[in-house]
Amino acid sequence: MNNLTGILKGTGVAIITPFTKTNAVDYAALERVIEHLIKGSVEYIVTLGTTGETPTLTKNEKLEIIHFTYEKVNNRVPVVVGIGGNNTQAVIDDVKSYPLDKATAILSTAPYYNKPSQQGLYEHYKAIAEAAPKPVLLYNVPGRTGRNLSSATTLRLAHEVPNIAGIKEASGDFQQCMEILRDKPANFLVVSGDDAISLPLIALGMDGVISVAANAFPKEFSTMIRFCLGGSYQLARPIQYQLLQAFDLMFAENNPAGVKSFMHQLTLIENKLRLPVVPVSAELEQKIKNWLKLYQQ
Repeated sequence: MNNLTGILKGTGVAIITPFTKTNAVDYAALERVIEHLIKGSVEYIVTLGTTGETPTLTKNEKLEIIHFTYEKVNNRVPVVVGIGGNNTQAVIDDVKSYPLDKATAILSTAPYYNKPSQQGLYEHYKAIAEAAPKPVLLYNVPGRTGRNLSSATTLRLAHEVPNIAGIKEASGDFQQCMEILRDKPANFLVVSGDDAISLPLIALGMDGVISVAANAFPKEFSTMIRFCLGGSYQLARPIQYQLLQAFDLMFAENNPAGVKSFMHQLTLIENKLRLPVVPVSAELEQKIKNWLKLYQQ
């Protein structure tokens, strides 16, 4: 098995895709965000995760974003590329054709909408992993896909499919997370997909997080995660509680509308999203402004 636990330990960021006022990909802003993340000491960047609004990006845009991200990151941190979907053959075609030479791994979301059985999920991931030129990280996010990747299926994939190297677990189910952590292979990477509960999940044995909130607060969030991984929970807790309301505001209406509102207030990006996703309501935006005003005092 590919051992990514040393390389992808800590804070990864599912980077947003900034858009211009005319809805084109805003590469100047994307470069600003990449610098913001690296300056904030995050451990790695995930490009084309679902937080990057991948369902509304064209294939050409996705390829351009991958190349641009490699160029601007310039080997300073590892880059993971998101390639997932609910058509297994289309995902296989993408993992074979996308520029993955500079990628550390592929993050592949569980299929959404078509609700496969656990056996279907197993076969989907097995087929992708066998075709992929880089290690594959599973991504379980049942709140978005409508189907939970069970601990039994995750463990079966972890033990039986050599190119499956880890999982981003966003079920929010502590029992399920503990079963995976207890029975996984030694070098199988397990990271949180939920910002607000990363601290307790690391206490249970997770290796870190792939974060949305760290787009806005890379320094604070990655510092907290490093404290957790070092066992210094008394230092991590104040940061967690300081950011807790921000997590609530960020996910109150939609991801990435929430985090984009924060990043717009921090002058990193335009507050633009592609339909069917729209910016947060005026009421929520005001709450975000008020929170940031207090936070920055």
